[in-house]
Amino acid sequence: MATYNKRGYKPKNKEEKEHNIEEGSTTAEVFNTLDETASKTEDFVAKNQKYIFIIIGVVAVVVLGSLAYKEFIAKPKQVNAMNDMFQAQKYFDQAVTGVAKDSLYNLALNGGEGKFGMLDIIEEYSGTPSANLANYYAGTAYLRLKDYKNAVEYLSDFKSDDEILAPLAKGNIGDAFVQLNQKEDALGYYEEAAKMRNNGYTTPMYLYKAGVIALDLGNADKALTYFERIKEEFPNANEAASVDVFIGKAQVLANK
Repeated sequence: MATYNKRGYKPKNKEEKEHNIEEGSTTAEVFNTLDETASKTEDFVAKNQKYIFIIIGVVAVVVLGSLAYKEFIAKPKQVNAMNDMFQAQKYFDQAVTGVAKDSLYNLALNGGEGKFGMLDIIEEYSGTPSANLANYYAGTAYLRLKDYKNAVEYLSDFKSDDEILAPLAKGNIGDAFVQLNQKEDALGYYEEAAKMRNNGYTTPMYLYKAGVIALDLGNADKALTYFERIKEEFPNANEAASVDVFIGKAQVLANK
């Protein structure tokens, strides 16, 4: 426990005198050390003042530059990209629901009526959210046009956390690999698409596709796992209507 001396207190013996001298000496050393440290810091600042101000200036320029870029370059660039992308997106939507699908998908890719296509958006507005989304549209358009290598390339460049688009992009890559007869690759992408999100639309769809490909590759146990999961977890999904047939096939092959 700490002890304190009262004002006017005089040490009674030699030991107390020596103790007080040691305490005073230690305190003096502490203050001397602090003074020396402060002095060294001041000397360092004085000697390197120019460089310190340069560093502070550089940091300030970087921060202000980043804010200025976002406000005066990135935002306007994204707005322009969205405007220029409107017609291409309209062609794509028409292709999905229309009759002349191939020509409309080509217009979505390459543009028409003097407007940009998805490929122009990707090139002109690289780094913007619109260019990223254009990769999805371009990849999907190529898939529908049976240009499977380009479909894989552009869909692979699309990055998203979206509940639906993220797994759809992976699943579309799987579809392209099926057409390229690279079924092992297709299975991997279907499995990834099924795991990415857990919803009643994309999850059962890609579990089903993964099961069919796994069955085709002779992996009946894996296929059975996927089909049974659809039956148990997604009984109202479209894929559940025919899943019993595939469960039966997978069980027969698994028991051989």
